[in-house]
Amino acid sequence: MNPAVTEDEARIREAFENHDWAEIKSADSWVIFKVMAEFVEGFDRLAKIGPCVSIFGSARTSSDHPHYKMAEEIAAKLVNLGYGVITGGGPGIMEAGNKGAKENGGKSVGLNIKLPFEQQPNIYIDHDKSINFDFFFVRKVMFVKYAQGFIALPGGFGTMDELFESLTLIQTQKIGRFPIVLVGRSYWSGLIDWLKTTMCEENRYINPKDLHLFNVVDTADEAVEVIQRFYSRYMLKPNF
Repeated sequence: MNPAVTEDEARIREAFENHDWAEIKSADSWVIFKVMAEFVEGFDRLAKIGPCVSIFGSARTSSDHPHYKMAEEIAAKLVNLGYGVITGGGPGIMEAGNKGAKENGGKSVGLNIKLPFEQQPNIYIDHDKSINFDFFFVRKVMFVKYAQGFIALPGGFGTMDELFESLTLIQTQKIGRFPIVLVGRSYWSGLIDWLKTTMCEENRYINPKDLHLFNVVDTADEAVEVIQRFYSRYMLKPNF
């Protein structure tokens, strides 16, 4: 590769190279089989895990950070109430969630994504509940299908992607409403203000009631209480 051409530029150029129809059709057909295989494995491995809560947050959070400790505490409290914990299977907040579940005798599920920088599954996932995915969209289906609640700690683009995926599915009634909890008012306040003023009041791109699809808390007890309070009124059941 020309040293003056970056890896990203090379990938873009390759995408625009001429391919004949037979090549395109063949490549697409094999991708379909790979996607199907990931869905089948995910459904098969997760079908009997029971009620779980998905915990999201940054992979960059260090083990001595308060957010890491918070995720660990939330997971411990959840498993003591009978829930399993699902995370993205990697480091940071994901590791903390799996650690809190594993060390307190609960089910610890890790849905790992294969990335260019080789995200490795953390050591706190149950060996029979660690699944690797190539496709983000398949992985997100598993997060939603097998969780009875979402708890989002501070994170980056991946956390936002998972959060807004769940909000969109609930808003459009593609899945039943389940509790969504944002942990850390100081972190989420700017986003919530923007949703309320810019998105809702100024442009009316969402309804005021959509702002009640999530709860904002500051402590582990508050986060778990939202989940418990919701299911004190409803029976636990899968979302699809």
